[in-house]
Amino acid sequence: MQTDKLTTSLLVAGLTLSCGALQAAEADASTPPKPAARPTTIPPASTKQGVTFATDIKPLFEASCVKCHGEQKPKGDLRLDTLEGVLKGSEEGKVLAVGDSAKSKLVTAIARINPKTAMPPEPRAPRPRPGASGNPGGDGAGAPPAAAPGGAGGRPQGPPPKPLTAEEVGLVRAWIDQGAK
Repeated sequence: MQTDKLTTSLLVAGLTLSCGALQAAEADASTPPKPAARPTTIPPASTKQGVTFATDIKPLFEASCVKCHGEQKPKGDLRLDTLEGVLKGSEEGKVLAVGDSAKSKLVTAIARINPKTAMPPEPRAPRPRPGASGNPGGDGAGAPPAAAPGGAGGRPQGPPPKPLTAEEVGLVRAWIDQGAK
C-alpha cells in the first residue's frame, strides 16, 4: 500500500513539473522576442581598401535607406541614392565629414546609437484606425476612410527597412575615411 502511495506521489509530481514546463514554453512562444541591445559605440572602420559608392555603398543604401531617402520625396531633403545627394547632405546641412567618419552624422545615425537619430528608425506602434472601435472618422460604421495613394498617409508600403549591420557600418566608415568617392 505504501509503495502505491509513493508511486502515485511521484507520478503526480512528475506530471505537475511537466505541465509547468509546457506552460512556460507556451508563454515563451507567445512572448515577442526582445529587440537587440542598442550599440553604445560606433563599429570600427573596415580594413577594405578602394571602397566606392557605386560598388560598395549604394547597394547598402538601396536596401536600407533609399525607401525614405530616394528620388521621390526624400525625407529631410536627404538623398542617399546618388553620390551627389549624399555629399550635398540634408536640409540641416552636411551629413558626412569626408576623411573623418567618426565625426559624420550619417555614421552616428546608421550605427543606431541614439534612438532619436537612429536610421532606419524603430518601427512605431500602429495607431488605431479612424472609425474603428468608436474612433472618430470613417463612415461611422467602423470602416476607415479611403486610403491615400501609396498607402496610409502616402507612406511607402512594404516591410520596414533593415538596419545596417556593424560590418556594413564599418564599410561606410571606410568609404568616408577613404574620401567618399
